Amino acid sequence: MIEDKVLVEDWLVACPSSEVGEKPIQVMLMGERIVIFRTSEGVHAFRDLCIHRGAALSLGEVKNDCLVCPYHAWEYNPNGECVTIPQLPEDRAIPKKAKAYKFSCMEKYGFIWVNLAGNEPEIFSYPEFEAEGYRNIMWGPQDVNAKPPRIIENFLDVGHLAIVHEGSLGTSSHREIADYHMNWEDGRIYSDEIPIFQPDPDGSGESKYVYYTYEILRPFTVRFTKKDKEKDQYFTILLTIRPVDENKSVAYGIMSFSYHTDNTDEEIIAYQDAIFAQDKPVVENQKPEELPLDLQIELSLVCDRVSIAYRQYLKELGVKLGTA
Repeated sequence: MIEDKVLVEDWLVACPSSEVGEKPIQVMLMGERIVIFRTSEGVHAFRDLCIHRGAALSLGEVKNDCLVCPYHAWEYNPNGECVTIPQLPEDRAIPKKAKAYKFSCMEKYGFIWVNLAGNEPEIFSYPEFEAEGYRNIMWGPQDVNAKPPRIIENFLDVGHLAIVHEGSLGTSSHREIADYHMNWEDGRIYSDEIPIFQPDPDGSGESKYVYYTYEILRPFTVRFTKKDKEKDQYFTILLTIRPVDENKSVAYGIMSFSYHTDNTDEEIIAYQDAIFAQDKPVVENQKPEELPLDLQIELSLVCDRVSIAYRQYLKELGVKLGTA
């Protein structure tokens, strides 16, 4: 497991809820091989390792609300206790050491979240997911050969929209970013509304200004909301990153609309995939790979205040993975 106390004690995304059905699945998280499975009690996460002979429990099955090892059919209940060993005579007690290593696990916002320390802290709030009148679309997975902080900071970077995403999220005629401030209050870190000129922000074919608000929720979970003031419409994206190992990540998201759009879920996902594909080669080739938390190492502008706040936040927490 990657050593990072802050991340190990946090809720990290493991996979979409839809991926966990009748069969257990294997997920790599923080360099740890994890098995996630579902019983009548909910979802559970163990180290993907049978203590008997090291078999991958994810290759087994769920039977009678127990995870069954594929090698010798040892059965582990949701608490990780081995309750059946077929090879033992009936009068022989199951060894106390016969346990699976259990992680805390929860299902929320359409994803499975794992806490590697076994803690259960309060998770961040994403009210749009349960708000009346909102349409929520799940996005991802997207594999990225980069460390999570670089991916997150790209998402928080307002200055690249008219460059990397010219013609969709910005135009070459409107590259200047108006001044704005970051707000640190009541446990929240969020930006002022930032005006962004976009060629067709609402599908009407008309260019106009929309207003972005960025918010840092957790080290590897952030969001932005795009507001159309003329129509009083809101579009929010939540981005969360699964650190696979030291150098690989998987990005997931939720796209939330407060208004009706004629586009299908598939069309919206394809559009977001295309936007992410424009960002991906930039992020995968940034140097250094680790995000510098010393603000003197890279040159920042006033328009970089969101990413500056993100770096300060990571430094304050003591996040090690993907930082320098």
